[in-house]
Amino acid sequence: METSITTRLGDGSRAEMTPAEIRADIEAGMALGVKRARVEPLTDEEVDRLVEIFTAPGRFASVDPGHEVILSSDGTVSLPRPAAAEQLLVYQDAFGSDSLELGSTDYSYKAVKTIASEEAQAMKMAQLELVAPAQYGAMPDLGRYSMPDGPFPNWSELLPQGRVEEARAAQEEAIEASVEDICYVADELWAAGTDGMDFDTAAAAGDGDFLATLRATETLRERYPTIGIQLGMASEMVLGMHGELEYGGKRLAGMWPAAQLQAVEEAGATVFGPAINVNTTKSVAWNVARTIAILKPVVAAAGIPVHPNVGMGVCGVPMSGFPPHDALGRVSKALVEVLGADGL
Repeated sequence: METSITTRLGDGSRAEMTPAEIRADIEAGMALGVKRARVEPLTDEEVDRLVEIFTAPGRFASVDPGHEVILSSDGTVSLPRPAAAEQLLVYQDAFGSDSLELGSTDYSYKAVKTIASEEAQAMKMAQLELVAPAQYGAMPDLGRYSMPDGPFPNWSELLPQGRVEEARAAQEEAIEASVEDICYVADELWAAGTDGMDFDTAAAAGDGDFLATLRATETLRERYPTIGIQLGMASEMVLGMHGELEYGGKRLAGMWPAAQLQAVEEAGATVFGPAINVNTTKSVAWNVARTIAILKPVVAAAGIPVHPNVGMGVCGVPMSGFPPHDALGRVSKALVEVLGADGL
């Protein structure tokens, strides 16, 4: 009888599986990723390595010495000022973080615009104390621009009514406002000494959200040639809330990570953070195999660092407010050693 191994499901709960069951899950997860993203399957050696990682004894897993990667950040500190600078120091000195991020509790560029001068002051004070690079981050969050919170008609209400052209027009107006707000905040923070900007959870509101992010990235790259720009995605496929928006002559709706990478590179970002959705009913091994299958061609083709998002509920990490470390360690090890990610 095969030994039972304690592992995790995508919701973080414990599960008992045999090595054969784990291998079957890895092969099934890979197969679905291949089918959905239309990519090549993993090699036998890569499948074997995943089985080894997810059947290894011990509660914790990490990469072998010499294979460490950079950890980029989003949402590191969003505390009231001036405590933010002190908390960033804790992340740097106590946790040894490779990079840091300042952000507002209301993690949206639309909201941050109203307090940009205060955020700039906090960044300036932090930069006087820090050695590690520190960026500023928030979400493009295009949905904030729709009524009742924003000034433009709500396309999520218009679309079910069949008012497609009105919905598209509202998104196009929101895109213009979003780009303006993102660049306004970036101007303030760049003047205060930020090492870069993070556009987190891009395309959360669909293709219009993604286009606003790409256009803001393009504008800032032209304006500040040396600025760092980390662009992290919201999910594995860009939703077509508009459906006809293009960037660089390519339709954004329906883009999978390989096509997302091309758009992100063309816009001028310096780090790409893909996000692959987790199925909470499947094992972590299944989810990781699916993630790696989808992202393997992305890493192979990338001309900029690829840092898969390992927040809760993406790229194999369980959907839990406090992801269990036994699962998180194996996810990270697999993404580095099998996928070849440049960072996390």
